[in-house]
Amino acid sequence: MKLHDETLLGDFDRDDEVSVEDEVVASSIAVGYPLQRNLVVVGYALTSKKIKSFLQPKLQGLARNKGILFVAIDLNRPLSAQGPFDIVLHKLIGCEWRQILEDYRRIHPEVTVLDPPDAIQHLHNRQSMLQCVAEISLSDSCGKVDIPRQLVIKKDASSIPDTVTKAGLALPLVAKPLVADGSAKSHELSLAFDQRSLRKLEPPLVLQEFVNHGGVMFKVYVVGEAIKVVRRFSLPDVCKRELTNNAGVLHFPRVSCASASADDADLDPHIAELPPRPLLEKLAKELRCQLGLRLFNLDIIREHGKGDQYYVIDINYFPGYGKMPEYEHIFTDFLLSLVHCRYKKKS
Repeated sequence: MKLHDETLLGDFDRDDEVSVEDEVVASSIAVGYPLQRNLVVVGYALTSKKIKSFLQPKLQGLARNKGILFVAIDLNRPLSAQGPFDIVLHKLIGCEWRQILEDYRRIHPEVTVLDPPDAIQHLHNRQSMLQCVAEISLSDSCGKVDIPRQLVIKKDASSIPDTVTKAGLALPLVAKPLVADGSAKSHELSLAFDQRSLRKLEPPLVLQEFVNHGGVMFKVYVVGEAIKVVRRFSLPDVCKRELTNNAGVLHFPRVSCASASADDADLDPHIAELPPRPLLEKLAKELRCQLGLRLFNLDIIREHGKGDQYYVIDINYFPGYGKMPEYEHIFTDFLLSLVHCRYKKKS
């Protein structure tokens, strides 16, 4: 397998053919491990954008120190002919790749695939994405979790106003693409203020009732059983007077991003307060079981003026963990725990 020199440790030439076994030996020598030590080999199939944001030097350095080696999967060769891997980490789309992974999982049940492609596919459609949350109906002394009322429009924009009226949805409405595949387009959203503007939207899409939330959302990163929460600026509240005076559609290429961090902002404490930890832990646990996934994040808002009412408005698979504080330690500990649990089951 041809591997780039930044992935390997040692003095291999970039164009040399190097096996995973050779890498393990080279890595052992470089980090001072005895040769018999078994490294955790993680094969990864990621987009170039994801590689740049996720496989940062700090993560790879910490991984090496903990005995974890990241190895690029060659998409031009059969997956079963590569490795051996302890874990396969991936975020690619397409029917062909899904089939390759499903075949690999069947042939190599001893390898942990993060995550099952069919389970990931569930999050690529916003119609089904939030269904699990709606079915959980989590409510206890810490607060209530729900989803905004929503409507799916698959075609015919001219019929949207009548469909919205029949469904009883209240304006303004947030419009999101039905397909959530991680592309830039899938992150675009619009805010429609009046009935006439609804005809300007482009199906297929999901319409969600806009919930005032103080202009702040909470991104809840889930890595196995670990949870990390950060604040992000979001759409500002819309009052009734603004709704009366505004018309048309406002387009937003992407609401939540690293530059929109609200963690250090001077916010009203009632708006800035993070959701209760016990509530998030219960929600994450339920969703791990329901979705069959271990790597995802939730976009959550708190209804303004109702301190215990939360809404999940989006779920993303394998999100931008590079934006999550201390992600290097959390992620490497998670990878080691997967291998530890597997060996524990064998013994």
